[in-house]
Amino acid sequence: MAPERIIAVRHGQSQANLAHQQAGDRPLFYEPGDHEVTLTELGRKQAAALGRLLAGMPAAETPEVVWCSPYLRALDTWRVALQSWGAGPLPVTVDERLRDQEAGAFAHYNLAAIRDRFPDELARREAQGAYAFRPPGGESLADVVVRLRELLADLREHAAGRRVLIVAHDSVVLGLRHVIAGGPDADLAAVLEFAPVLNGSVSVWDRSGLVRFNDVAHL
Repeated sequence: MAPERIIAVRHGQSQANLAHQQAGDRPLFYEPGDHEVTLTELGRKQAAALGRLLAGMPAAETPEVVWCSPYLRALDTWRVALQSWGAGPLPVTVDERLRDQEAGAFAHYNLAAIRDRFPDELARREAQGAYAFRPPGGESLADVVVRLRELLADLREHAAGRRVLIVAHDSVVLGLRHVIAGGPDADLAAVLEFAPVLNGSVSVWDRSGLVRFNDVAHL
């Protein structure tokens, strides 16, 4: 038996998101580790908007349990959203399988800097496809899908019949779309058509399937 409802949220705008946006086409080296990047002021506003969205939901649709990435920007998104929502504490499971796709050697660089420092690896990425490419020391989107299959198996066991809120990252939300749909991994590349998953966006599945995806109307 599956969860009755899954609401998957990408964290609000992070400091790294803003740094990449401001760098544009200029090479960027961003020093903080991926797990320690927190929210910008806009990101906190997006998280508060999520809380107001939850507060306005019918009781039969609001989350009963929360599963969250261990990364600070996701944890902070949930903390701000809960405060804005004004609900009592919910059970929270922090799960490593909800972490962002690991970038390995690419972790501190934007695309312009990767092009300068790792031209051979970037050529390999273009040859293999973004979903299959695994940077040195990192993960492919296919790797993310493997851990999400394990996560959803645990949700069927530990959150059967419940409404689950997942607070995580763009790669996780894309991976969930593929895994929940039950398509073959040969079709995994197709999920990239739905990128980018926006900061603060909400995607919802119920027993009938996908209800909405990458929705930012509440922002």
